[in-house]
Amino acid sequence: MVSSSGFSNYTAFCYLIASMGLQVLWSMGLACLDVYALRIKRDLHNPVLVSLFVVGDWVTATLSLAAACSSAGVTILFARDVRFCSRGLDLSCSRYQISISCAFVTWALIAKSSLVMFWLLASV
Repeated sequence: MVSSSGFSNYTAFCYLIASMGLQVLWSMGLACLDVYALRIKRDLHNPVLVSLFVVGDWVTATLSLAAACSSAGVTILFARDVRFCSRGLDLSCSRYQISISCAFVTWALIAKSSLVMFWLLASV
């Protein structure tokens, strides 16, 4: 989405970029924490820490779903309703569609991760 021209003119697309950026930061932070815990051979099964992970995963999952849905709505508006994509305007509709498809796949994986974290919280 960032590689296409004119995406910054639409709030839904900017929201998708911001949401996925937050997701990358959250995931990288958790990955670094996991590597650190493995390195020092420490267990992360603290109820407070796992609760923080669950809340963070649910927040990022909700933001990702909202961003993907709003971007999909704008893309459907452009492609089917207003037909901006067929008029030859400076829109990269195929790139938008691919980006939104990837966002929905990402949301499905985030939702699965947050469900697993919720089960871990129940077992702690």
